[in-house]
Amino acid sequence: MLLQSAFPLLKGSLRNSVSQFLLGSFLLVCSCSSACAQTSTTEFLPEIDAYAQFHSDVRFEFQAKQTREGSEPTQAEVGPSVSFYLKPLLKLKDFAKFDLDPSKSRPLVLSIGYRYLASPDAPAVNRMEPVALFHIPLKGRILISDRNRADLDWSKGKFTWRYRNKVTVEHRITIRDYHPAPYVSAEVFYESKYAKWSTTALYAGCIFPAGKHAEFDPYFEHENNTGKSPNQQVNAAGLILSVYF
Repeated sequence: MLLQSAFPLLKGSLRNSVSQFLLGSFLLVCSCSSACAQTSTTEFLPEIDAYAQFHSDVRFEFQAKQTREGSEPTQAEVGPSVSFYLKPLLKLKDFAKFDLDPSKSRPLVLSIGYRYLASPDAPAVNRMEPVALFHIPLKGRILISDRNRADLDWSKGKFTWRYRNKVTVEHRITIRDYHPAPYVSAEVFYESKYAKWSTTALYAGCIFPAGKHAEFDPYFEHENNTGKSPNQQVNAAGLILSVYF
């Protein structure tokens, strides 16, 4: 009832769908975060992403963030990427008309990036980051995103790699002329150094537009790492600022 009263301007059936979506997401994340673990840490992970559209099908990105992923220590991560798009789909264009991110109107986005990762108690890491991102529109303004990413890491002459698959379900809503987008995500990691699927991560958040060129994305993340013994769990609050030029 509380969630329904928060969206009084939505039609009844749509309001109920949004309420169920948000309530289910909240319960899922809460249930995971309450699971027992042998070691557990809490983090705050800030991030800034800047995007420059050089061509309708090519975009440059620069990212700076704090991260803790795949049983690694907390690290600062910075670096650029270049993305290449397929032509937009009509259904995706309609979905993305209130979104500042033009890539969501494209069925396939390919990108290649470089990241430098530094931490106070571990050697620096140089990373190549190829990504293939698929967008699938569903009825009710629901967007499915399937991100396939590889982390190719070099550190002191040692090479390791990681495959990551992240599926996101996003539902953009309308409150008068404002269009936030709540979402949930699930991600799995395969680590070469452990030779197994060693990490799972669950996310819940909401994208809030802030003018014509910026979006804020506060989120909660629960991550479980089984690569090392004892198992490690990370509960993190994150805040992403995305700026589009």
